Amino acid sequence: MKLFEDLGVPFNGDDFFLDLKKIMKQCVHLNDIKIVDQLLDKKLMQKRLSERDTCFIDFRAIKNDKIVHVRHSELLCPDKGHVLCCLENVEEDFQKKEMQRKRLESAERLARFDELTGVRNKNSFKEFSDSMVEKLKKDKNQKFGIVLCDMNDLKLINDTRGHSFGDESIQRTSRMICNIFKHSPVFRIGGDEFVVILNGQDYERKEELLTIFKDESYDNKISRLGPVVACGLSVYEPESGESFSEVLERADNEMYKNKKEIKSMTLTQTFREMRKFNIPITSERKRILDAFFGALCTVSGGGYVYLNDMRFDYSRWSLSLVDDFGMGSEYMYHADKLWEERIHPDDKKAYRELIDAALCDEAELIFPLTYRARKTDGTYALLTFRGFILSDSNGRPDYFGGIIVPM
Repeated sequence: MKLFEDLGVPFNGDDFFLDLKKIMKQCVHLNDIKIVDQLLDKKLMQKRLSERDTCFIDFRAIKNDKIVHVRHSELLCPDKGHVLCCLENVEEDFQKKEMQRKRLESAERLARFDELTGVRNKNSFKEFSDSMVEKLKKDKNQKFGIVLCDMNDLKLINDTRGHSFGDESIQRTSRMICNIFKHSPVFRIGGDEFVVILNGQDYERKEELLTIFKDESYDNKISRLGPVVACGLSVYEPESGESFSEVLERADNEMYKNKKEIKSMTLTQTFREMRKFNIPITSERKRILDAFFGALCTVSGGGYVYLNDMRFDYSRWSLSLVDDFGMGSEYMYHADKLWEERIHPDDKKAYRELIDAALCDEAELIFPLTYRARKTDGTYALLTFRGFILSDSNGRPDYFGGIIVPM
């Protein structure tokens, strides 16, 4: 080989093994030095050829700072006193085999992993389920739990915002699941369905992790900044004699209970809970808020104007109202609570009932209501409030505002 010619490998000499060892160490990959040492050990060579007449050993050589795969061949001559050795460059064959191996691994991965999310897929879950069935036959004392997760409103998202946004929502759901259940295998078994098999640390912390997951899902429903995912947990109980499929079915039932709980959360609950959050409004949403507010001022007829971005619970109020009622600022987070504190105690119930009814019914217009509110000087002003709700493209309330007219 030219590789060894360039390094000065002699064509003849008194000690083949010693000469070759000196040269080989200059051009052999560091991790393969031991292989070459054994390769050029005379006694070991005799032992190998005593067991079989031909021997092939591969190692990595270094040429121009690049790895070259080399095959050393040994052949015992018919006279049993001489050995024919050959060094062959097999880099091309190695690369072909490596490419075949990667293709095989890729095909196996595609067969077992979900392309969109990177977690294991339905085929992989079937294999896992079958293996668990066999394990439970041999040993009933297994410790595992199952969490079944289902993303809310995937069809609505696909229909109204497109499948690319739906795919992104599925990916975010997958990340949410994997980030909480970090030590357990996760499977995507349907369009919006995932299964987690709890074990190890996740199994020991199962109730805590489930609470964290539900809280994050509820928070996402309130803030609308992440996926809303229903979940259900079931734990395998050896003494019950139940099967793996029965544990899965219990998790499914628990998940549907949670899905009903999430859907039963009224808009009133959601709106009230938003005051717990302080997510900064984006510049684009603030620009839209200001544009809507300006339009309202144009048609207000001299009344006070109020507009709230329900996604961030961020509102803008007329400066005259801020001054007259001591609201503190033209722009505020969670200002509804501050305003309600100024309403006369005898009028608060009627005011709250009207707002709750509007939010629960998802009405677009709120019927006029007359109530009293405390001014900066401590006196009460009689006001008439006319409100409205603007919904986004998904039909969810997006803005809540109105005009407050002094009587």
